[in-house]
Amino acid sequence: MEKRITIFCLLIAVTFSFAQDKNTTKADNFFDSYQYVSAIDEYSKLAESKNATSYIYSRLADSYYNIFNPEAAAKWYEKAVQGNSKVDAEVYYRYAQSLKSLSKYKEANVQMEAFSKLKPSDSRAKEYKLNPNYIPSLTNLTKMFDVFETSIQYKNQSSFGAFLTNENELYFASTKNTSKRTDKWTDQPYLDIYKATRNANGTFSEAEAVSELNTPYHDGPVTISNDGKTMFFARDGLSEGNYQMNKTSNMKVGEQGLYRATKSGDKWTNVQALPFNSKLYSVTNPSLSADGTTLYFASNMPGGIGESDIWKCSVSGTSYGKPENLGDKINTAGKENFPFITDDNMLYFASMGKQGFGGLDVFRIDLNTNEEAQNVGKPLNSEKDDFSFSFNKKENVGFFSSNRNGFDAVYSAKPICKSTATIVVTNKKTGEIISNATVVILDNLGNNIESQKTNSKGIVSYNVECGTAYSLQIAADNYESATVTLEKSNEKETTTKVQLVPEEVIITEKEVILKSIYFDFDKSNITAQGAKELDKLVNVMNKNPEMVIYVKSHTDSKGKDDYNMNLSEQRAQATVQYVMSRGIAKDRISGKGFGASEPKIDCGKNCSDEENSQNRRSEFLIIKK
Repeated sequence: MEKRITIFCLLIAVTFSFAQDKNTTKADNFFDSYQYVSAIDEYSKLAESKNATSYIYSRLADSYYNIFNPEAAAKWYEKAVQGNSKVDAEVYYRYAQSLKSLSKYKEANVQMEAFSKLKPSDSRAKEYKLNPNYIPSLTNLTKMFDVFETSIQYKNQSSFGAFLTNENELYFASTKNTSKRTDKWTDQPYLDIYKATRNANGTFSEAEAVSELNTPYHDGPVTISNDGKTMFFARDGLSEGNYQMNKTSNMKVGEQGLYRATKSGDKWTNVQALPFNSKLYSVTNPSLSADGTTLYFASNMPGGIGESDIWKCSVSGTSYGKPENLGDKINTAGKENFPFITDDNMLYFASMGKQGFGGLDVFRIDLNTNEEAQNVGKPLNSEKDDFSFSFNKKENVGFFSSNRNGFDAVYSAKPICKSTATIVVTNKKTGEIISNATVVILDNLGNNIESQKTNSKGIVSYNVECGTAYSLQIAADNYESATVTLEKSNEKETTTKVQLVPEEVIITEKEVILKSIYFDFDKSNITAQGAKELDKLVNVMNKNPEMVIYVKSHTDSKGKDDYNMNLSEQRAQATVQYVMSRGIAKDRISGKGFGASEPKIDCGKNCSDEENSQNRRSEFLIIKK
């Protein structure tokens, strides 16, 4: 067994709070009173001075963030974090959110990594680690598998090399036999070969040692022919007397070799060593092709490219061809190991030499083509060691090992069905197609996955997972935005038609009527939906240069009066600041919060959800036309 060492790096992060000083008092006062446009003016002056600090940059960025200007916010967040190790974690988080709003997923990922390191226990960091909200661009990291824990895990012991036969028997190698002598190299018991039965519901019976194959030293992992009659497995050379003496330590040093066994009844018999085993190098981790004519394995034998490489040889009964290195499309100067060949000639292997998330990552390459090896991505791969992938086509399930929980355990992997979702966007009134509409697809947690523009035929297409629901956000100039559900489907192709309603703003003698301006719970910063509606007001005011607007912000009656009044005031001022940030003079718009003091429906504290929704509103009164 190749010894694998996992190094845990402890990042000690100290978060510093930057205090305001006399130079920022004026800007801070504007910021704290939600006057973000004025705050931007003041912070901008300070940001251009020679005494500019990270605090100033981050506050300027926050001001832009609060009026939904992600481009400017990202610019100043970048300055805030450059060369500064004392930046508060939340600055990285808001920076990432701003970048995501610009569809810069790769750059956002860098900032989320910084945030996650500073706040690893934060729920946002955990969610990011489990389900990144963008498509990583490291080779092609589109999600290929769903991952599940199995019962093949024994704390502080190593279990790997899981191989499922067509008779639903799972073979694997493990150090779980703690009664055996300890390998001084790994400080764990020697590996034994075990077998468990896979039940119809995917669970496993208690694993039992395959006693006829196990020796006092390392045995396993294994590969078995499709007919279940022939096994190839790895074994420590010490078991066969195939070792060298280390003159310095006076210890026996055995290299791993490959062996063949055949099934006789319920037992494996007739164990034979393969001819290219050696005292000088290891040959291990075998995988047999579906037709039984090619054996893949890992070795550090002479003629390789790196520390360990993937090799193959021909098999004809008990005759074997000369080992052949698979070349630099697969092997690197680092370590490649744990090959597995599928029925359709897809080779999976683990690598530390190719670009990955950290430690060993699982890659795959189609040996029928000339394409490059591909990282299989998360969640199968992680920042820890992920390796020893195998796949059973009959049961449509894979297995791999990972030490993501602190020790090598066996996990199962279900391949994700892919589907092409086509979206067609048209005008609801005329039926005409709408080109250049923005279509954003989101996962079931509301994370933005990808954004596209409709083509000249009003169409966009996304690659999605079968059996998974998504939502779509569609927006186009001069149309009302729409959010629709992309229903679960197991079809390879689906078409969804979306009709947008032409945008209309109602202008009466007394007010400009917009759709409801929604705010996040307990928040006052302008959201994307709110910005879209307020842009309509800006258009109206630009077309009517003498118009003066008074914003009245109302809440429902759920909270306490003081709380409602304060929150509505914050929202009113945020609304005013946003409109001003779009070029409307400050003497043309003002606002005030009224809490729950002027309900549209007077239902007291016993309002229904619908009544609360109608009371929770913003009004745009025309003071002057």
